[in-house]
Amino acid sequence: MSDDRSPIGEDDLTAAVDGRLSPARAALLRARLAEDPDLAARVAAEVADRQALRDRLRPIADEPIPSRLRIASLRDARRRRFVARGRAAAAALVLFVAGLGTGLVAAGGGGGIAARDVPVHAVVAEDASDAYRTFVVEVAHPVEVDAAHETHLLGWLSKRLGRRIVAPNLGGFGWKLVGGRLLPAGASAAAQLMYEDGDGKRLTLWVQAAPGEETAFRYSRKGEASTFVWIDRGWGFAVTAGLERDRLLPITEAIYRGLDG
Repeated sequence: MSDDRSPIGEDDLTAAVDGRLSPARAALLRARLAEDPDLAARVAAEVADRQALRDRLRPIADEPIPSRLRIASLRDARRRRFVARGRAAAAALVLFVAGLGTGLVAAGGGGGIAARDVPVHAVVAEDASDAYRTFVVEVAHPVEVDAAHETHLLGWLSKRLGRRIVAPNLGGFGWKLVGGRLLPAGASAAAQLMYEDGDGKRLTLWVQAAPGEETAFRYSRKGEASTFVWIDRGWGFAVTAGLERDRLLPITEAIYRGLDG
């Protein structure tokens, strides 16, 4: 929480736009805005943008959210997957221990528990693929914040994830940004940005915290969805679309380069 005597900073501006600024800090901000016309104009523009976003989304907000899109439903689905993984690991452990007692496990063999652990990049790829399949078919709710409010969207996602989120320009491939949303990813959060081409096909970029060894691009396919995933400096990234590997790879490479802004 900001000290009431500390200078006005970015956190105060964000809180003011969100309507969360304390009375004491609000008084300081009013004094600061009276002295800084440029800052006052910036805050006024952000407030207007936020109000326009609320007005635009109000009809959607009044609609009942489909049960499968509720956060609780998404978390339950992910929990069921983790329970299934846990049961499989437990079964493997029982077989492994039994094998030790009966000589079924050869010394130095490659079938140990560690060999069956799910790599971090595989978890990221699965989370991204599941989220893609959930939202790619949506008409009314494909994204939480649309591309018309890109600045707000990226600022919001960056703040929630604790890292700078950018939306790489894919216009050269015929894809335009639709918008994005915040989703649960284990105990933390993930950002999903969605793109669409002229034929209505959709592509998503998924970003979540993923501590582990850095990796090169890893490819996987689940049903009609192809995914390229990589781990870089504690973050997992995944690009998913209903495209063949050769078509998705150059787009993924462009996104990788574009993530540096």
